[in-house]
Amino acid sequence: MAIFLVQHGKSLSKDIDPEKGLSEEGISETERIATVAKGYDVHVSRIRHSGKKRARQTAEIFSAALEPENGIQQSSGMGPLDDVVAFADTITSEDDIMFVGHLPFMEKLASYLITGMADRPVFKCQNSGILCLDKSPGTQSWVIKWSLMPNIG
Repeated sequence: MAIFLVQHGKSLSKDIDPEKGLSEEGISETERIATVAKGYDVHVSRIRHSGKKRARQTAEIFSAALEPENGIQQSSGMGPLDDVVAFADTITSEDDIMFVGHLPFMEKLASYLITGMADRPVFKCQNSGILCLDKSPGTQSWVIKWSLMPNIG
């Protein structure tokens, strides 16, 4: 089982959209990354998102490209400041799941899964980027398998 951690696409400012939906750039970058992931035959069985507009829109773009058989679900506990330890306990090893959320939550979740400590940074997320974690063979330890980011600079 792999999990895919995604920081939502770039969003509009609150004065333009009080719900901070995706900007044109955020839509474009998310579509580009989703298309590349599809080209690499990334398999996702389900996409879970925080429920915030920008995360839902990002999840919908990835869903259109990757066609997860179990669709998209809103999940509690994925807000920017939610408890990553409590959320990590909900992750099961039954299928490949994409989680679409926010900073600092996504980076802290990656840190916690890999090191057991949420405050030990292991990866710098980018809007619309994917971080794939998988279990290390023969152990229960999570490792970074690959990442796909909109920018390399």
